[in-house]
Amino acid sequence: MAVEQDMLIAVEPVKTHTLQLANTNPLYPDFRTSANSIQIDNTKPLWHNYFLCGFKGIQEHFGLSNLTGMNCLVDGTIPPSSGLSSSSALVCCAGLVTLTVLGMKLSKVELAEICARSERYIGTEGGGMDQSISFLAEEGTAKLIEFSPLRATDVKLPSGAVFVIANSCVEMNKAATAHFNIRVVECRLAAKLLAKYKNLQWDKILKLEEVQSKLGVSLEEMLLVTEDALHSKPYSPEEICRCLEINLEELRTQILSPNTQDVPIFKLYQRAKHVYSEAARVLQFKKICEESPDNMVQLLGDLMNQSHTSCRDLYECSCPELDQLVDICRKFGAQGSRLTGAGWGGCTVSIVPAEKLSSFLANVHEAYYQKNDGSLAPQKQSLFATKPGGGALVFLEA
Repeated sequence: MAVEQDMLIAVEPVKTHTLQLANTNPLYPDFRTSANSIQIDNTKPLWHNYFLCGFKGIQEHFGLSNLTGMNCLVDGTIPPSSGLSSSSALVCCAGLVTLTVLGMKLSKVELAEICARSERYIGTEGGGMDQSISFLAEEGTAKLIEFSPLRATDVKLPSGAVFVIANSCVEMNKAATAHFNIRVVECRLAAKLLAKYKNLQWDKILKLEEVQSKLGVSLEEMLLVTEDALHSKPYSPEEICRCLEINLEELRTQILSPNTQDVPIFKLYQRAKHVYSEAARVLQFKKICEESPDNMVQLLGDLMNQSHTSCRDLYECSCPELDQLVDICRKFGAQGSRLTGAGWGGCTVSIVPAEKLSSFLANVHEAYYQKNDGSLAPQKQSLFATKPGGGALVFLEA
């Protein structure tokens, strides 16, 4: 679901071919460049590069040249590097701004797919979940996002509970480290080994979902296949080459990403097990929301708790501060709590019975933020309840 916090860009078309970007936050310096020679530096993921991703995505989709310039002022209430998709929000907002200024038309699904692809210019091999919900979100309802083709289904959340976001205040810029891309590559390698084990054309497969789809089996069955096909010990690049019958050069150039070529070990069993079990939990969550049993909030909370355990132990994308914050949230009334976003920092999301909200907020604030005053910057503190927000839209000057 989209949170109620947002990213805003005020834009003015200009007759020059210059792209001029400014930010209301003084931490982010002004930037200017030619609209016709966009260069995105993925070695230093500075704020303006995310805008350039969205701009370039639209430019390339339509095959445009000799573009008009724009003066843009960026503002936003999404805490940066907090796992709440501030970077994707900026990419999506930039794509929508560019589309609007150029007078072009695209569907929300097309825009989401373009922005998901173009964010990869920054060097992060992300999926399309954040961009999809940025455009397809509707106020008051969560969405089940599915791909190939991209589609979104309404999921009605329980009326007796609220979702609370708590920022661990550990910042994680996923484009500035290899953590995120290593997980993507581990899942890619796991998919290839599972495909080979099942005599599929493994060299054409990139995602774990593709293996399941080609085999035509359930997620639960894929967990059994994973148990049979992969061992729990980490795989070396050499062992992966032996399994796939390729050499190290082929592994590096055809499968690994640029910043994962020197990784010494890959945990394939753990990553595949997390992905298939997490996907199953998503479908269970939707089913519980549809059936609305009496203990619905508790059941949803149990799934969220299982999810955090899997993120921590199998996918290994948590951190001590997130684990501490999850424990605190559960202690003070959350039925379930888990990290949200890419991990390694950022936020938790908790499901809290509505009648416990005020005491929950007060207790979590005291237990996590006040007790960590020495190490947490107060301006980064972020603890708030949210309902599902709406997707991206354009305000035109009258």
